[in-house]
Amino acid sequence: MTANLSDEAKSHLLNESTHFDGAYAFEKIKPEYYLPALEVAIQLAHQKINDIKAQREPADFENTILALESSSEELEKVATIFGNLKLTDGTPEYSKIGESFYPALSKFYSDVSLDMDLFKRVRSVYDHLQTLPDEEMRRLTEKTYLSFKRNGADLLETDKIKLRQIDQELAMLGPKFSDNVLAATNHFEMEVTSSQDIAGLPPSTLEQAKSLAIAKGKSNSWIFNLQAPSYIPFMTYAQSRPLREKMWRAFASRCFGDKFDNQEITLKIINLRHDRAKLLGYDTHADYVLEQRMAEKSSRVETFMNKLLTPSMAAAQRELADLKQFAKSIDGIAEIAPWDVAFYIEKLKQDRFAFSSEDLRPYFPLNQVIEGAFTIAKKLFGIEFSLRNDIPTYHPEAKAYEIKQTSHAHSFVGLLYLDLFPRETKKPGAWMAPYRDQGLSRGLIRRPHISIVCNFTPPSKETPSLLTYDEVKTFFHEFGHALHGLMANCKFRSISGTNVLWDFVELPSQLMENWVEVPEGLEIFAKHYQSGEIIPPTLIKKVLDAEKFMAGWYSLRQVQFGLLDMKWHSTNPTQIKSLAAFENQALSGSRILPVPQDSNISCSFAHIFAGGYSAGYYSYKWAEVLDADAFEYFQEKGIFDPKVAGLYKTWILEKGDSLHPMVLYKNFRGREPDENALLRKDGLI
Repeated sequence: MTANLSDEAKSHLLNESTHFDGAYAFEKIKPEYYLPALEVAIQLAHQKINDIKAQREPADFENTILALESSSEELEKVATIFGNLKLTDGTPEYSKIGESFYPALSKFYSDVSLDMDLFKRVRSVYDHLQTLPDEEMRRLTEKTYLSFKRNGADLLETDKIKLRQIDQELAMLGPKFSDNVLAATNHFEMEVTSSQDIAGLPPSTLEQAKSLAIAKGKSNSWIFNLQAPSYIPFMTYAQSRPLREKMWRAFASRCFGDKFDNQEITLKIINLRHDRAKLLGYDTHADYVLEQRMAEKSSRVETFMNKLLTPSMAAAQRELADLKQFAKSIDGIAEIAPWDVAFYIEKLKQDRFAFSSEDLRPYFPLNQVIEGAFTIAKKLFGIEFSLRNDIPTYHPEAKAYEIKQTSHAHSFVGLLYLDLFPRETKKPGAWMAPYRDQGLSRGLIRRPHISIVCNFTPPSKETPSLLTYDEVKTFFHEFGHALHGLMANCKFRSISGTNVLWDFVELPSQLMENWVEVPEGLEIFAKHYQSGEIIPPTLIKKVLDAEKFMAGWYSLRQVQFGLLDMKWHSTNPTQIKSLAAFENQALSGSRILPVPQDSNISCSFAHIFAGGYSAGYYSYKWAEVLDADAFEYFQEKGIFDPKVAGLYKTWILEKGDSLHPMVLYKNFRGREPDENALLRKDGLI
């Protein structure tokens, strides 16, 4: 790398921009700026850290903990922008930059976390924790101390060298895993030329497939791919069983024995995580991770998951038997295969509830869904959203919104970026990502800048973007994460917003989904895109009646992912000889449908091998318990009850990680969560 950074690059990546509230000048940031900006930012951070260590005064909160919190502000900005844009615009150029960017970043954080002189000052403040005057100062001090402790600050020097090497390797392997999943997803395309082969597919899906074909110079074809807006409708509606099988096998075998194979990378990641945990004094990576989770221990996770597994498995077996009988009765299918499941679930749902998922699309134009989420947030929390065309975004499809509090003289809350359609360079899935956390930055308490990124059905020449019901719920899910970031009201960035224990972070996201599962929520925004007709009560009833349909099957699927994740990270990897055999063994007690040998979950399981969910995927179900219990509170008082919404805003959305999450939850709810709330919600008890 070179520190030859132009003044222009410096102003856009290191200094605060002149845009509204310091919004990033995305339009002026060029890929060639990142590496020199990173080097300069690392130098600045090291200078500030050296100043902390050179202090002659005894260590205290201001000169050590707060100074350390502020030491890498420029570096965090560069890393955040690069990391977020690599996910939304993962070009080969970004991947190439990442090969140098992530090891340099990892080395910096290793240098800091393994610095014994710095750790001694941090420990000195921690030793007098109870003398600090407020809870946020105590919480930040505790988190800072534990971060050093859990990252090897007091290891022997030889072990520190080993830890550095492990962290460097992991810093490269995660992005490589993710790059392979994206490449494998983009690599597969299925061209269809016969109208018989597209039978059953809805017009919106065919329009997208035709547009893709035309864009590739094949005007007499339809092209389908593994991106969610193409893959999911195909598997749900395509009558051609052979083509469903072809699509399913392509999706289920991504990065497993193909040119983007992740088997070796997966095993390397598992071994390195295990070695790292052992170096730090833990038996397994799961033990290391769960020490800083609400669940605390792998045994508690296993108990929790097994409590869900038993009723989920029983319900799923009954549901599968119904599905098999139905498929045989209408199509003579002797045995259901994995590529049949989504298709016959939809058929059975239509038969049982007299509606199709496609019946809902006309009532969910994207812009109305967005406005609906904004309206619900205003009713609950007194905030309003305004589109700001003068604030630059990182892509033409992205939009920026300013959020204000309707009370308190319309005080500024934050910025929200929305980027909602798929691109070949964009990571699949949906996520919320902060560009700037709320809290102290450059000497001032700053408001947050948050993004929501999704891959929804895009508009066509004939229709606007019309979402499926599941896509609506996905948007509300990510919107819940965004509210957690936007409504934060803490002093320090590293304990504000979504910087909470990992099995607590999904509560705000999953709770927001409930407002599209009740008539009072749907009626706010579900209006026909052509006639403006509010979704009929009869259709709402069918939708809500169908919410518990196949609940056991879907619950079992999430439990399987959680069990697989926990098995990977609580097993000594020296015992693992075959990735495929290990996965099959891990899932043997929860599978009720035979799975072809050429399929594999782990090799494209980016959540746990390239995201932050290692030994933490269970947290989705854990948070579902919290969300089910929390929404019961809203239902008891009224889903827009100002008192309950106020308690939720005060104790969950605003407090971040300033207190332990169970304390926050009890302050909101008045008691600990009832674990049976989720089973009641799903109709499993």
